[in-house]
Amino acid sequence: MTQLLFDAPGPRARRRMLVANIVAAVVLLAIAAVFVKALADKDQLTAARWSPFATADVWQYYLLPGLRGTLVAAGISIVTSLVFGLLFGLGRVSPVAPVRWFCGVVVEFFRAVPVLLMMVFGWLFLGQLQILPVDQLPLVAVVAGLTLYNGSVVAELIRSGVYGLPRGQREAGLAVGLTEGSTLWSVLLPQALVAMLPALISQLVVILKDSALGYLITYVELLRQGRQIGTTYQNLIPALIVVAVIFILLNVLLGALAQKLAGRLRGRTAGAVRAGAPGGAVGTAGTVGTTGAAPR
Repeated sequence: MTQLLFDAPGPRARRRMLVANIVAAVVLLAIAAVFVKALADKDQLTAARWSPFATADVWQYYLLPGLRGTLVAAGISIVTSLVFGLLFGLGRVSPVAPVRWFCGVVVEFFRAVPVLLMMVFGWLFLGQLQILPVDQLPLVAVVAGLTLYNGSVVAELIRSGVYGLPRGQREAGLAVGLTEGSTLWSVLLPQALVAMLPALISQLVVILKDSALGYLITYVELLRQGRQIGTTYQNLIPALIVVAVIFILLNVLLGALAQKLAGRLRGRTAGAVRAGAPGGAVGTAGTVGTTGAAPR
């Protein structure tokens, strides 16, 4: 049965909501009209400003290399952030106190440091060590900054997801003879992953967008290339608009892919079974699931 956090709105409340939505839409359209008019007054909507994007050179030498750099940095950072978050998230809920304290200090520290500061520090620090080729320094610094910050956020998501589960899930795992580690890995973690999927998907989008900060440390990515197009062709605003559209499309595709994977994961870790079936246990949403079998 669906449980609402608030009472369903009545006819009068629905009418007020409809009026508020119409007013908000009109305001947004008015703002958009003012924005378009301002661009037109500055000759930013003329064909000459947008024609470079119809040429192969702009895409071959600017946009495609920038897009490739963005995808490479974001792809590597997503994988490393998930690994970092999984390790330190499990460490934060470990029954071993020293491990829990150490992981907590690491996660809280890197969550508090701005990601741009970590990128700049990593770029300068690695440059001083001279252990990497100069052309690889920006990529490594971008990935390091994104991994440490977003991995810490993922670790906190895992911790909150595990602690948010009903206490009976852990007790059920221990009752059937599982150890603390096995209960955490086999019973609690799969359900926590399902509970944290919306926040995790949002964090993946954040990683993709934050890769644009790499232009400040000379990393060749989409935003940096867009600024170079604007400088070369004197069409900075159209160039930034094109870059913004590409980022929106990337975020939509990433969100759709993550949702598809999330659906498969949800079906494997929290699929509904017949009530009272052997091995069934009550999941996080009060439904019967396949994980965390309760003792009979």
